[in-house]
Amino acid sequence: MQLYFIRHGQSANNLLYERSESDDGRESDPELTDYGRRQAKLLARFLVAERSATPAVRDAYPQNIDGYHLTHIYASPMIRAMDTAAPIVQAFGITPQVWPDLHEVGGMWNNHPENDERIGEAGPPRAFFEKRYPQFTLPDSFDDNGWWNKPHESFEESIERAKRVWQRLHDLHGETADRVAFVSHGMFYNALMTVLLEIPLPPKIWFLINNTAITRIDFELSEWEETMRLAYQNRVDFLPPELVT
Repeated sequence: MQLYFIRHGQSANNLLYERSESDDGRESDPELTDYGRRQAKLLARFLVAERSATPAVRDAYPQNIDGYHLTHIYASPMIRAMDTAAPIVQAFGITPQVWPDLHEVGGMWNNHPENDERIGEAGPPRAFFEKRYPQFTLPDSFDDNGWWNKPHESFEESIERAKRVWQRLHDLHGETADRVAFVSHGMFYNALMTVLLEIPLPPKIWFLINNTAITRIDFELSEWEETMRLAYQNRVDFLPPELVT
């Protein structure tokens, strides 16, 4: 199995923090900015591009010289992730699935106006997703009450969620040649890497991942054991310099 972890395009919250270094005025489920939408289109074009080059040696294949050829796409239910996934889905003609556990660390939340306490919010209802994203397969758990409806999630709690994601990914695709894309978030990427690399908490390392960046991790099963290879991380060479955020 090959796993491609893709961060969403620039969101309104990303831009807010870039300008103010503060989350005052943040949204619980922000839209992509114009930059973010442009990044998503270039990402999809890059992933689906036909490549005729044949690698000269086996060790060149991890650079995707022969193309990406994704077989499965899973997206976080947050708007910025789904709007990033949409052009990829269209390019590959794959039926994507919404995977709630790929959401950003914290879930749906906003600051209390008086004391800055992080308060959980409901999230959009099922009808919202059915209308805006008809091409996505939704989980049965999505109903009219909003997909989140829980308190703010801590990073420690996100680690347990990342363990669930890894176990389910392994159960579904672990012993296959599938090429699986996750369209998710920067902090959850760190939670998942903490789990995969068995990094003790609190983690002493932060994995930088830019908007629409791609990380590739290969999982291979030999006659002795399963191995994991980090082929590359935070790849954004398909973006022009002015769109790297």
